[in-house]
Amino acid sequence: MDTLEILKGLAIILLGTKFFGLVARKVKAPQVAGEIVAGLLIGPTLLDIVVENDFFAGMAEVGVILLMFSAGLETDINKLKKSGVKATLLALAGVFFPLILGTIMYMCFYGFAGFGTTKFVEAVFIGTILTATSVSITVQALKELGKISTDVGTTIMSAAIIDDVIGIVVLTAVLGLKDPSSNILSVVFKTVAFFALSIAIGIIILKAMAMVDKRWPHTRRVPIIGLAIAFSLAYIADKYFGVADITGAYVAGIIMSSLDDSEYIDRKIDINSYMIFGPVFFASVGLQTDLKTVDMTLMTFSIAFVLVGLLGKIIGCGLVARLLKYNISDSLKIGVGMMTRGEVALIVSQRGLKAGIIDSKYFTAVILLIVISSILTPIVLKSLYSKSSGVGTSYAG
Repeated sequence: MDTLEILKGLAIILLGTKFFGLVARKVKAPQVAGEIVAGLLIGPTLLDIVVENDFFAGMAEVGVILLMFSAGLETDINKLKKSGVKATLLALAGVFFPLILGTIMYMCFYGFAGFGTTKFVEAVFIGTILTATSVSITVQALKELGKISTDVGTTIMSAAIIDDVIGIVVLTAVLGLKDPSSNILSVVFKTVAFFALSIAIGIIILKAMAMVDKRWPHTRRVPIIGLAIAFSLAYIADKYFGVADITGAYVAGIIMSSLDDSEYIDRKIDINSYMIFGPVFFASVGLQTDLKTVDMTLMTFSIAFVLVGLLGKIIGCGLVARLLKYNISDSLKIGVGMMTRGEVALIVSQRGLKAGIIDSKYFTAVILLIVISSILTPIVLKSLYSKSSGVGTSYAG
């Protein structure tokens, strides 16, 4: 592997992702969308001046783990505890409806298959990609509207957090099905065993990290030890339990989210992620996608994928919100607020590509969903709030 080519590639990736990330922010689109576009432009789709290789793939892998560790650190355990049955039911609907609809949609295009077959696993994985929720765009829109602290705003954020936890469990189970020697019971057993072990180890880690944090608060050794634990849990999850390494990193983040210095750890981790590993990961999505190979079937599939992705969240979460006695307007707001997709959808897609479940061509559909949902969500939310009275009541009575 030519070191000079790696250095050239890194320079192009960092400059390209930063430039297009800023352009995306200017047009009110998520920054990650711009970074993906940068990857598309410098990759095989257009200029073909940077080639995906083992080095970039390894950096992208670290980038994914850092992103998921950070997501775990940002998880508010107290908010999860307080959200109760309401947010959990909404999250389950936000996972179940897109999963089922996405699976059926894939089979409508590529044929129905029996349980456990390769095509069945592919179909379920496409549905799994649609389960992810990224509410960063929704949160920003609600802040601008002054509705972030309302019952609807709090419910959306709580449901989205639980949604991601459930989605990671579903991802773990589906990846386990890829192994021909495995069966659903063994997959469930290994998954449950890992989470049970994580609770036991988590108590020990939390106490140990709390002692380190108390003795050396706001020192670099705290995030360094935390990062080492995240990498260790990622390794143990994949190596010994067949659970996705990103699940291990996510669990490590949740364990340390209760520390006094959790925000400090997150800031230090974010520097590495923001400066180099994150951009390489998002650019790698574009590097692995060649839009010149997109045919009419794939374009039609991508359009259907986007529609199912949007409607799955709106219908699923909206219906359950209505059953929970939210009025029609607020039920729609909750459904729309849950429909944005972001980095988690990309991470899930990348895991499927690495496991050999899906082809890189499906990144086209995922990218379209991220961009369209990110643009539509603030517009639709603003319209819904402008039509409502603006009063903070959320229930029909």
